[in-house]
Amino acid sequence: MTKIIFPALVALLSFCTVFADDFSFGAISTEEKEMQQCAYDSTANAVVLREYGRARFSFDDQSGAINLIFTHHVRLKIFNKEGVKQANIVIPLYKDGDRIEYVQELKAVTLNPQTNGTKVETWLETKNTYKEEYSKYVTLTKFTMPNIQNGSIIEYSYQIISPRLYNFRNWEFQTDIPKIYSEYEAIIPGTYNYNVVMRGPFKLSDQKSALVREGFRLPGWPIDCSQLTYIMKNVPAFIEEDYMTAASNFKSAIYFELADVLLRNGSKRSFTKEWKNVDRELMLDRSLGGQAKQKDEFEKVMPEITQHVQGDLNKAKAIYSFIKKQIKWNKYYGIFSELGVRKALDQHTGNIADINLALIAALAAGGLDAEVVILSTRENGIVNKLNPVISEFNYLIAKLTVAGESYFLDASDPLLPFGMLPLRCINDQGRVLPIKQSSYWVDLMPKEKHHVQYTLIGELLTDGTLKGKLVTSSYGYAAYLKRKEIVDYPSVEEYFEKKKSETPGMQILHEEISGLDTIERSLQERCEVSINLFDSLQNHQLFFNPFFMNKTNKNPFNLNERTYPVDIGMLQEESLNLDVKLPDGYELVSKPKDMNLALMDKGGQFVNRTRLENGHLFCNQLFRLNKMIYGSEEYLSLKEFFSRIIQLQKTDVVLQEKTI
Repeated sequence: MTKIIFPALVALLSFCTVFADDFSFGAISTEEKEMQQCAYDSTANAVVLREYGRARFSFDDQSGAINLIFTHHVRLKIFNKEGVKQANIVIPLYKDGDRIEYVQELKAVTLNPQTNGTKVETWLETKNTYKEEYSKYVTLTKFTMPNIQNGSIIEYSYQIISPRLYNFRNWEFQTDIPKIYSEYEAIIPGTYNYNVVMRGPFKLSDQKSALVREGFRLPGWPIDCSQLTYIMKNVPAFIEEDYMTAASNFKSAIYFELADVLLRNGSKRSFTKEWKNVDRELMLDRSLGGQAKQKDEFEKVMPEITQHVQGDLNKAKAIYSFIKKQIKWNKYYGIFSELGVRKALDQHTGNIADINLALIAALAAGGLDAEVVILSTRENGIVNKLNPVISEFNYLIAKLTVAGESYFLDASDPLLPFGMLPLRCINDQGRVLPIKQSSYWVDLMPKEKHHVQYTLIGELLTDGTLKGKLVTSSYGYAAYLKRKEIVDYPSVEEYFEKKKSETPGMQILHEEISGLDTIERSLQERCEVSINLFDSLQNHQLFFNPFFMNKTNKNPFNLNERTYPVDIGMLQEESLNLDVKLPDGYELVSKPKDMNLALMDKGGQFVNRTRLENGHLFCNQLFRLNKMIYGSEEYLSLKEFFSRIIQLQKTDVVLQEKTI
């Protein structure tokens, strides 16, 4: 990440009195009409031909408010049916109480060039746009471009009027399709000073700065503006793959953060703060620190909660269980309480902060050492470590210390064991906010791994049927995720019915689950199974694949190059133990070769052993990923690791009938 700080008035700027021009709407060039594919990415299904954005301040004379006017103009071409989804346009608009963004001056057209050199224009009608309430904070304006065909060029532009000045308007050069040309202008009054941060792997093609005399005006106060232009050409598409955090962490983009504002009286209001100031503000805030101190709400019920437990750790587990039962999560994130601890308890519902601030207060009422931790979830992105930007944090958990051991707690999920965080929280670091001491960063590292064991003991019949007992044991995160999957069904029986339908070659004759309700322990699924491995004998030979339970069918890594890390979130382990009695009179002809693959620096391991002994076929397999994060430089070796596993698991066991 590169950090560039631009004062709003730069002494050595060239002078300019007008804003730069947007490109002409509808003026399609011959080259754009005839383009059959992206010159630098022949696999692209569509390409942005040209894109322009501009953000500037505007003073509303009627309301006296300062707004940000953001103009966005895009022209792109669709090459094939896979690119048609680019005709679905979504404009997110943010709202916070009376502070609401809205769209104006929307126009959009689809142009389909004809063989005779003419073009057919189909304009979007206003009635074909609609709004969707994505959340209480975001409304989506959506529309689909009309008359889309292979070779269509679509063009649209709009303005967003926004009261959100703190982050100005960020700009993403990278999206899921390549861009031939992307330009962004930020026109910033000299009274506003922003820190500008460039993220991503690609450099700007050009960067310009100029001075716009009296580019912004308040009543009786003309203000000069900085005109900052950023251009990137031939931008590759950003392809999202499995095992990654927020794409915004890695896309080439520009971010703005308000540092300070020069007021009319000559004083300066600073927005860039130090943690020591933010600590105090947050812990004095009625919706955060004020709620964490509400231990009085629990003092009367504490004897009842902890009456049958001994020791601080068991006391903490009892309190954790109590809060999970008392307050149901309403599916909203946040570091600030929406209802407050008292009302959340009364209404038995609340956002993440309501729940976990109640947990912290209850732990304090029990005489335990609990602290607030604020963090940014995986899909929200990594926060800026240089300066505290509270708007970047969207989640709050508890940090408990017992006998020198630390535990992270989130009471929002009834199935989440004590001391385990949901995957959404495992994202770099969180900020601990002690009541009386300075805040500090802490790694959000899971103690548990995702661990599954498969054990099958059975007998293979000559008709190709394998009958036996299958035990699937899930531990740690695997057990947690399996419980979440099972409880989504009305009953365990319906879960198994679904499992039967998903494994057409396997009949489940009898099944049972243990450990479903004891979330601190492993979960076991025991089944009597009948598996059809092959249909008939071929030349007195039996062919079957022993990897029918945990087979890896698809490599999760398919890029030629990945510019961002592989973030799995937790350690992974999976093992298979197969013991199959073979039909009498058969011998082993060939089998999957024994293998011991290892990633560099003990980053992972795959072991496979197959042997025939006393008429039994034994297959033992172990798969481990020993790192939670693999750097982009390790990507190709990880890709090859999975590729070799997949190749091995395609190999059959071949048994030959013995000749007399």
